[in-house]
Amino acid sequence: MVIALTVLVLVLIGTLSALVAASVTRRAAAQRIDAAIAGLEPDRSPATDRPAPSLDRALDDLERTVAVEQRRRARSAEAENRLSWALGAIANGVVIFDERGEIAYRNDPAASFLAARHSDALVEEAITTMAADALRGRGAERELELFGPPRRILSVRAVPLADEPRPTGVLVVVEDTSERRRLENVRRDFVANISHELKTPVGALALLAETLMDERDPEVTRRLAERLASEAFRVGNTIDDLLELSRLEVASGLATDEVGVAHFVGEAADRVRPAAEQRGIAIDVEQAPARIEVVGDRRQLVSAVTNLLDNAVKYSEPGSTVDVSARTDGRWVDVTVRDRGIGIPRRDLERIFERFYRVDRARSRETGGTGLGLAIVRHVASNHRGEIRVESREGAGSTFTLRLPAGPGPVAVTREAG
Repeated sequence: MVIALTVLVLVLIGTLSALVAASVTRRAAAQRIDAAIAGLEPDRSPATDRPAPSLDRALDDLERTVAVEQRRRARSAEAENRLSWALGAIANGVVIFDERGEIAYRNDPAASFLAARHSDALVEEAITTMAADALRGRGAERELELFGPPRRILSVRAVPLADEPRPTGVLVVVEDTSERRRLENVRRDFVANISHELKTPVGALALLAETLMDERDPEVTRRLAERLASEAFRVGNTIDDLLELSRLEVASGLATDEVGVAHFVGEAADRVRPAAEQRGIAIDVEQAPARIEVVGDRRQLVSAVTNLLDNAVKYSEPGSTVDVSARTDGRWVDVTVRDRGIGIPRRDLERIFERFYRVDRARSRETGGTGLGLAIVRHVASNHRGEIRVESREGAGSTFTLRLPAGPGPVAVTREAG
């Protein structure tokens, strides 16, 4: 009996010890879980003086905290993806370095400059060097000129991230400023050229008017008056061409009229024919079939062909002929103006459509004109989704072809179409 009682007491003591051990284990587990929750939530620290939570409650808190953290990280990842997409969508190259000087992010435009060859290797070197300097707190901007091809001008700017003694990273932006620089040069040249083109005739007008006031000889007075009228006409033409060019550059909502090629070519020839006859030059217009049409602005089309004819007449020799013809292959209409004049040097062919560009300035002073005619033709072709082509040989004349999309409906297809 005593032995049995002793055994029972030992069993109870063992069971109680096991329960106490389990309770201690659960308590330790709950405390560790509470500490883990505090680690996930920086603003919460476990209080040592409060009673330890139960294991079930601690697990519930942990699940809720983990769910909150997962949502926070999902939102953070979504924001990071949006930022990455936005940086990838811009045209400028963007490279972000971390505090160790290693690349943390780069968008697609910037990738072409990294691990590059040839001239782009200069950009990679500039990015790396400027990023290292910016990590030491020295932001900078540098302009690189790459001779290509194609020739480009790049602006590289490095900005330290955070205003601290030791920046936490660097942002490098690479911008292609080639087009902006080209436009600045065009604007500067335009202002210089138009100032010259207007200053010369205006100065002549002032001088002629001053001379005319003191002149008593009727014959001399008549000649001076003719010169006054000529210079005034020159100024008027320059202003008219400038206004026409500005209208073409800002043109929006181009007219969609179906214009017969024969009609606008004939109207242009009629405008130029009096000046051609004064120089003894014939304009031979090959009558285009009435069915050949283009869609566009009749006034602009007349202006383009008029300028081509006027240019051909000015640079043709007296007694020669200027030919005008129109062809189509069903998709394109080619309006061709061919002269037998002095021709254009090969080196100038790519520049003759620039504003105020003169192949032979001495000859241009004799023939007159504003130097804007071919620039107007180019804009008209562009506005009509077409193009202007030129073929020329010095001493053998020039051939200009205005190519325009053919209009709808039946057309007369010819073998000569280009």
